[in-house]
Amino acid sequence: MSLGLRLRDWSLVTWSALGGVAALVSPASAHVSVSSPGFANQTQVLTFGVGHGCEGADTTRIEVRIPSDVTSVSALPSFWGEAELVTNDAGLVTSVVWKKDKARANADHYYQFAIRVKLPDAPFTTLYFPTKQSCKLSNGEEKVTDWAALPGESKQDSSGEEDSPAPAVQILPVRTPGWNKFKVAKDVTDLKIFNDAEIVWSGDAAYSGNPATAELIKAESGVTELKEIKAGAEIWVKY
Repeated sequence: MSLGLRLRDWSLVTWSALGGVAALVSPASAHVSVSSPGFANQTQVLTFGVGHGCEGADTTRIEVRIPSDVTSVSALPSFWGEAELVTNDAGLVTSVVWKKDKARANADHYYQFAIRVKLPDAPFTTLYFPTKQSCKLSNGEEKVTDWAALPGESKQDSSGEEDSPAPAVQILPVRTPGWNKFKVAKDVTDLKIFNDAEIVWSGDAAYSGNPATAELIKAESGVTELKEIKAGAEIWVKY
């Protein structure tokens, strides 16, 4: 299959023939995760997942800190009940807390917590939601893990993953199915934010998170692998 005619020919390719739609890279299971991507200047629900306790102890409290860029916040009740919204002197929500009184005997449940927010108009940026997880050990002692480190700030575990990263939402421009043309305002060095797209073009360079498509890009004469996007560049993205 040739990529030579690019925009015209690619629109005729069915994604199923290339092995299925690529999914966004999911956060490591040992971390507190958050649904991603988000969309610039849009109101949407973000869901945080807690799939583990602390040293075998059950999670009893989750506090999600709200970035200052987010000025509209509503909490959704969880399995534990309603949330507490903490505000500052200006009345802005600075964190959302869910908690329960009784811990389970084992950390054998997966918990989800959700907030409805309006994301800033800042496409191609990353928004971090530092999250504090509290658990109760069998002796009644409280164990706290602060998932707050930004890239490069935390240590790496044996698998090479950051051991205490803050949950991160990649903010993308609003898009429609098919081809979208965007102008990038800031450098984009991590192209995994496009892993739910079929293909990204910038000039004669292309990127895809789908392994089959990535191999086609490598094999196509006159096409180079897109590894980063500089501010000011215009790109074509097919979803």
